[in-house]
Amino acid sequence: MNLVYTIIPIFAVILLGWFVKKKGYLPPEFIAPANGLVYHLAIPAMIFQAVSKSSLKSNLHIDVLGIVLASVVAAVFFAWAASAVCRASGGRKGTFVQGAFHGNLGYIGLAVAFYALGKEGFVQAGILAGFIMILQNFLAVTVLQIYCDSVLDRGGLGKMLRRVLGNPVVLSAFAGILFSVLELPIPKVLDRSLDIVGNMALPLALLIIGASLAFRRLWHNVAFVVPIAVVKLLLMPGFGFVLMTVLGIPVDRFVPGLVLLASPSATLIYILAREMNGDTDLAVAIISGTTLISPLTFALWLGVAT
Repeated sequence: MNLVYTIIPIFAVILLGWFVKKKGYLPPEFIAPANGLVYHLAIPAMIFQAVSKSSLKSNLHIDVLGIVLASVVAAVFFAWAASAVCRASGGRKGTFVQGAFHGNLGYIGLAVAFYALGKEGFVQAGILAGFIMILQNFLAVTVLQIYCDSVLDRGGLGKMLRRVLGNPVVLSAFAGILFSVLELPIPKVLDRSLDIVGNMALPLALLIIGASLAFRRLWHNVAFVVPIAVVKLLLMPGFGFVLMTVLGIPVDRFVPGLVLLASPSATLIYILAREMNGDTDLAVAIISGTTLISPLTFALWLGVAT
């Protein structure tokens, strides 16, 4: 695998998103609805189409799923220790911890899996992503509830949990799994429509990620972003890589999970921080910093694994 031709184009498109935003071609009034289009329609269409046509027996590996989920939980403890060393507290500590394990699976993780591993790797990653998203969103809400000043009432917490379970990527992955298990056919007209809609998912998602980068906030929070990046991009995938290697899991089975573990911090950490009195400036800095560093760490993990 030529990592230069795989990784650099993905992040070149992300930087292009930042550049065209600076030039005014991606104004804020466009980014929000475009993000909604990608999040609620394009990426779910792509995942559903790929997963529904796959063989669940050959693409869902319980051992890999278990280790990936265990790695996410382990990262919470790594992040908690790092936040104590950095003396983060209150809303900043909640944002610190969730930023160190909450990965950008839908936009960047799946894009890298698709372009680096091909359709089969994308299908495996898409199935894993559904389970990971449920866990990491639940953990993020729990962490913010513990450390932030706000206290959600039962209705508020229930609303947040319903949002987690109603995540479009989660729903599309599980709908695809259902169609695969039951071997339900997809009408050709619907299949072609999903193909057209899904084809715009990854390019538009990468442009939106680039348009969301904020270098000024990154500079002001660099002392916190560096340890968060170490946990998110090195310790979390490293924990999973060591376990999967020690257990002798074949590389082609665990690389999709490794790519998801190595994904930079999710844009959703900003939304959660805003809704639960976290540190929104730190959230933006974490997203920007981990996204900028992740090409190097993606190349590292793909190089080590393959």
